[in-house]
Amino acid sequence: MIKEILKKYWGYGSFRPMQEDIINSALAGKDTLALMPTGGGKSICFQVPAMARDGICLVVSPLIALMKDQVQNLNNKGIKALAVYSGMTYSQIDATLDNAIYGDYKFLYVSPERLHTHMFRERVRKMDISFLVVDEAHCISQWGYDFRPAYLEIKEIQELIGDVPVIALTATATKSVAEDIMEKLSFRERNVISSGFERENLSYVVRNVEDKFGNILKVCNGVPGTGIVYVRERKRCEEISSFLRQNGITSDFYHAGLSKELRSAKQDAWINDDIRVIVATNAFGMGIDKPDVRFVVHYDLPDSLEAYFQEAGRAGRDGKRSYATMLWNSSDISRLRQIHTVSFPDIQYMKDVYQKVFIYLNIPYEEGKDCVSKFNLVEFSKRFSLNSVSAYYAIKYLEQEGYWELTDELDNPSRIMFVVGRDELYKVQIDNPELDKFIKSVLRIYTALFSKLTPIDEEYIARVTMDSLMGVKEKLKQLSRLKIIKYIPQVRTPLIIMNTERLVESNLYISQKRYEERKGMFQKRIESIISFVKNDEECRSRQLIEYFGQEATKDCGVCDVCIKQRNNSNSGTRKKEIEKHIFSILEERGNTTIKEVETAAGDEYKLYLQVLREMIDNSAVAIEGDKIKRR
Repeated sequence: MIKEILKKYWGYGSFRPMQEDIINSALAGKDTLALMPTGGGKSICFQVPAMARDGICLVVSPLIALMKDQVQNLNNKGIKALAVYSGMTYSQIDATLDNAIYGDYKFLYVSPERLHTHMFRERVRKMDISFLVVDEAHCISQWGYDFRPAYLEIKEIQELIGDVPVIALTATATKSVAEDIMEKLSFRERNVISSGFERENLSYVVRNVEDKFGNILKVCNGVPGTGIVYVRERKRCEEISSFLRQNGITSDFYHAGLSKELRSAKQDAWINDDIRVIVATNAFGMGIDKPDVRFVVHYDLPDSLEAYFQEAGRAGRDGKRSYATMLWNSSDISRLRQIHTVSFPDIQYMKDVYQKVFIYLNIPYEEGKDCVSKFNLVEFSKRFSLNSVSAYYAIKYLEQEGYWELTDELDNPSRIMFVVGRDELYKVQIDNPELDKFIKSVLRIYTALFSKLTPIDEEYIARVTMDSLMGVKEKLKQLSRLKIIKYIPQVRTPLIIMNTERLVESNLYISQKRYEERKGMFQKRIESIISFVKNDEECRSRQLIEYFGQEATKDCGVCDVCIKQRNNSNSGTRKKEIEKHIFSILEERGNTTIKEVETAAGDEYKLYLQVLREMIDNSAVAIEGDKIKRR
């Protein structure tokens, strides 16, 4: 049956390794933790069993882009799917949850932040849920590299929906994190199915270099096809992208500081191969189905091997030879250890920041629970003369303690409210016939516009009124100028959501023991990435596989360490092969440049240059200007 479903909706005749085992485990009613590398086909593992059962599959997923992409893909296959996430209006969420109950839908995707809302909890009781799916399941473990407190709400949802099989999926979990996931999700019995962490087509390369820009260019010139360059800072994204364009590489940059429309346009251009290289912060890539990425470059060291493995794994998802290159030097290691220091401010400092946040938001003691406010970190830090980096990490740690949630920059919806009475509005409609139809349409779409500021969706209004988005916005501005409505256009800003009322100083508790444990775990992850880049004696793939608790049966043979060892053991033979290769390039082109030889050499460029120097010393070739010629 499951193969027929796979063929009918996905067009595949067979499953990838371990997919069928995971699916059969779930259909047998077992709680299942699936460990699969990026690009291993995780979504199939819950989408197929959900199609084989009656009811709706509830999927908890951390990224809006990921949810939207999967919902769109399912709908394109004729499978009815929905999503609920931050930024939707009350009426949109209300209609979506009603459809999940009564509309014969097969999938409901939900962001973890929506789980605690009263509306969701009331409606989820009425749903006929087939499976509870937890994507990026490592987020539920406080020992994981990307802990999100909102994931802890899943346990309460389990109590509301009853005895429903759980399918938890992640690409990155050590043994201890896997055990924690199963405990947090109340697995009835331990059940881990892993497809392994080997990526035979992916060549890991680590380079200790000072000229990172030049090395990125070498990768771009040496490896055909599309790529991703990951950096830590937004400003650096723009600098590297500009450098690549100046050197003939079609490139663009991507980070969370850009508008939703601009991010979407850049992402689409890269997916459609209109640009070769996207230079991005680590927010980029999750949920993007682009199998032909040939290289991923890390300009900065990631702060964990889990993050590195996931980001590097976005290369070569089509199974063809691809490269994951990490650039580092001693400054990177110092910077990484500094991040560890600032990530864990003193507990008393965090308690002080806690009170200042409530003062900044003008919230008195014993009030503020469920309050949602815009939060400008720079403005907040200036007001209280705080270092913005230290304040940020204090706020994020308090988030892990469950006191509040600080979102990334969100596209907060526009809001409107009529500030005139109905009688006065009627006169306005008579005096402005060109606005009359528009006002009537808006009043039909949204209720309570006379009593409170109401979130609106200008794109939806444009579709209903058969107008352009620009036209709708202009009409709203015109009504605002006429003092008929209060119009607050969409803004991009982080939000802070209070989970508890403001506590007095003596009631604010931060566990010293948990603080020390988290700090120690974070340091352990940082030291693991430092050890990885410094260890140039052991196969890179073997190091990664063993870090995740699996036994590596063989060296990969294609990473920088394996190539170096092979060259050392066969240096004489390899040098002769390289000499022949250089001669063949000269015969093919007549003459060539040192840069062209470097490009042809790929990761062996140092050995190629050594052989070239020996060929010059032996008078086999000569350098004339910037050209290499055979004697």
